[in-house]
Amino acid sequence: MKFLSGGAAALMAIGIGLSFQLGATKAYAADVSCEINRPVMFAGLNYDSALFHNAVARYIIEKGYGCQTDALPGETVPLLTGAGKGDIDVVMEIWRDNVAEAWKKAEEAGNVKQVGVNFDDAVEGWFVPGFVIKGDKERGIAPMAPDLKSVSDLPKYTKLFEDAEEPGKGRFYNCPSGWVCEKVNTNKLKAYGLDGSYTNFRPGTGAALSATIASANKRAKPILFYYWGPTWVMGLYDSVKLQEPAYNKEIFDKLKDGSDTSKATAYPQSTVTVGVNTAFMKSAPKLTEFLSHYHTSSALVSEMLAYMQDEGEKPEGAAQYFLKEKQDVWTKWVPEDVAKRVKDSL
Repeated sequence: MKFLSGGAAALMAIGIGLSFQLGATKAYAADVSCEINRPVMFAGLNYDSALFHNAVARYIIEKGYGCQTDALPGETVPLLTGAGKGDIDVVMEIWRDNVAEAWKKAEEAGNVKQVGVNFDDAVEGWFVPGFVIKGDKERGIAPMAPDLKSVSDLPKYTKLFEDAEEPGKGRFYNCPSGWVCEKVNTNKLKAYGLDGSYTNFRPGTGAALSATIASANKRAKPILFYYWGPTWVMGLYDSVKLQEPAYNKEIFDKLKDGSDTSKATAYPQSTVTVGVNTAFMKSAPKLTEFLSHYHTSSALVSEMLAYMQDEGEKPEGAAQYFLKEKQDVWTKWVPEDVAKRVKDSL
């Protein structure tokens, strides 16, 4: 990736006390003042890559531009809706080919705008661990399903991916409820005729999904799951994406809105963008300029997420590591004076 109906006041109440603290965040540079006189509000999407990007952008805005920042945690749909209403200023990850209808409506109304491309080599789909198909000689694991190549092969492997709570059925690990991909995957199960032979299991959070995948890999247990990259999961574990019919936008759009579940198609290779509320864009042109230049890659982000996982770091720690180690990347996003203030703060 879920509510916004309570309005801005309710949303802000949720976010109270979540002000970003990277060192002494209130010790702003004396020689610089922020363009706006309130905290810049980020969409606190609850998965690792978005949290990492938030941490990087917020550190630069705080230390380089002398602003305060905050983040409202939540799920995709309500936060994108919040951006359209003005409750959210910045969304660091908008998956353009899998975006919620709320964002499209806000764009059409002129309330939000894409200002830059975060990374354009994202991937998502249905995966199994590499050892399921190829085995792993070093671990003494023989191939479990050497002929498994496509989603069309899955009816033969319900026992391999058996659901312990529903014997006789396989288990497919979907996205958490409320994420756009959860709806797409649910409709894919129907389109592929798998909804009767596989349970549609929805973990409570993105963290729960990644923990389940990690556990299965460590224990050499077969698992069928949806996932995406860049992520630490894709970086740490060899995963094989199952083949699906070639991406077709018309079919995919119908899967998203549920208007036709008779056909399915692969996910597109997504472009992930940075979006802002247009009122914020007008009031903070310098911050918007920075966000328009913010650009990474799937490999770079996976590297940072693997660092977080291996070192037990939080997104804030990974952000500082990135800013120290990848200065050739981020200094291109900002003017020299901003870069100097950020470097000095490190």
